[in-house]
Amino acid sequence: MYDYIIVGAGPAGLQLGHYFEKENKNYLVLEKGGKAGVFFDKYPVHRKLISINKVYTGYDCFNLNLRWDWNSLLSDKEVRFGDYSQDYFPNADVMVEYLNDYAKANKIRISYNANVEVVSKTSRGFTIKLADGRVLETKYVVVATGLSEQRIPDIPGIENAVSYGEHSLDLELYKNKRVMILGKGNSAFETADHISSVAASIHLVSPNPLKLAWSTHYVGNLRAVNNNILDTYQLKSQNTILDGDVEKIQRVDDGFMVDIKYSHANGQRIRVPVDHIIICSGFKFSSGIFDESCSPEMCAMKKYPKMTCKWESTNVPGMYFVGTITHSRDYKKAFSGFIHGFRYNAKLLNDILNKEHSGIEFPMTSIESSGESLKKSIMARIHRNSSLFQQPGFICDYIGLEGNNFQYYSDMSVDYVNSHNEFSSPKHLKMTMEYGKVKHADPFNIERKPDSGEDSDFIHPVIRLYEHGVLKGECHIPEDLENNWYQGMYQDILQNFIENALGLEFENNGQLAPCVDYLNKVTMIL
Repeated sequence: MYDYIIVGAGPAGLQLGHYFEKENKNYLVLEKGGKAGVFFDKYPVHRKLISINKVYTGYDCFNLNLRWDWNSLLSDKEVRFGDYSQDYFPNADVMVEYLNDYAKANKIRISYNANVEVVSKTSRGFTIKLADGRVLETKYVVVATGLSEQRIPDIPGIENAVSYGEHSLDLELYKNKRVMILGKGNSAFETADHISSVAASIHLVSPNPLKLAWSTHYVGNLRAVNNNILDTYQLKSQNTILDGDVEKIQRVDDGFMVDIKYSHANGQRIRVPVDHIIICSGFKFSSGIFDESCSPEMCAMKKYPKMTCKWESTNVPGMYFVGTITHSRDYKKAFSGFIHGFRYNAKLLNDILNKEHSGIEFPMTSIESSGESLKKSIMARIHRNSSLFQQPGFICDYIGLEGNNFQYYSDMSVDYVNSHNEFSSPKHLKMTMEYGKVKHADPFNIERKPDSGEDSDFIHPVIRLYEHGVLKGECHIPEDLENNWYQGMYQDILQNFIENALGLEFENNGQLAPCVDYLNKVTMIL
């Protein structure tokens, strides 16, 4: 019997597998394909990843550079995605190569061509039946299968449409044709961009208005790399972006007639003739491998499995989740749906499993209970972390302020800390990095208040003081052009907070020298 079986050798399964291997756990990764990362052999179908790969940052620090490297997994060996491609938006084939090299470099134990047919709950844990006849036992199962099933809208006549994963990429098929795309996400727009040079017209339809990533700060919304079609709509070049419900699809002669009810036009309905219909309505979690003994409860939107703050199924004890499916906990708020977010979730899940099943305490650094030490530790984390930066408002640092030494816990999740007694020091700090709360009509035309961190629109450090569970103080260090908070104007804000809210004194004005290994250059604000 294994202690842990991970189902899936995509980036999430490999990330957790790295930590399991590093600690010599009794585990196995099951992968139905003949190699790691097989999802990326097909998706995205137009082969361009929208996870950025910024190779040149001006800094020489692997962890810091992960702020702008959205593809690399965490590893002591520093296996960097940027060593495989220097393209800002790389080809998906590179991801497959990288993931397989990562698996080899970290010696992750993977059983390939292991197609899981049925997962069942038992008194001892779980049994996993494979298509080749093998039956494996494990105390705990970790599901890393991602969002593997395409979502198909429940529309009369939807059988006349073709899915994103199966539609033809041959431009000859769309020459001088009218095309309707169901959806307004990145897959819909990458598809529209692909055929825009040949199609007579393109209509993108979904019930809700389009959301742009540059406005929402959410990378899952429409990215600029895919938004060329917007110009053609606003400049009346035959393409349209429609908010409405598709009520019916009918075959008419050699084409189709689509009935649409507008979302914002007092119930007006239209009929649109088209030649092709492509479904680009996203993906969802597939629960088909779980029998009735362990079918995980789903969230209300039926896209993700429902889970606790430990990434454990709410109705199947011992079943955990990693990867893009952990986005159910921070849906459209942080970035657990993407590699640059869930890699930190996997790291924390490993620590949680160690705590829950092996009694191993969370990693903690003890720091001197002085104003200088506290300020130095916070400033160092602000500048060297990638986790708080990439999981804004979701991942936090917890600092217990009791005793002769403070207890500094890095890379926890806010809701885990809030619900567990070991993080209930009567007096403590939580530090996150967060975007501003105010939504602006035009994100490129914002009236800034440079001295007011609370009014910062972009990502900035936030430190909150709690006493007996009650919020007693809050410090927002204002946003900075180059995220360089070592400047005196920002240090002073933090020092004043430590002095006034915590009552800690400083010697010699408490001024810190710039962190030379982080700052190769300093932007001066005059």
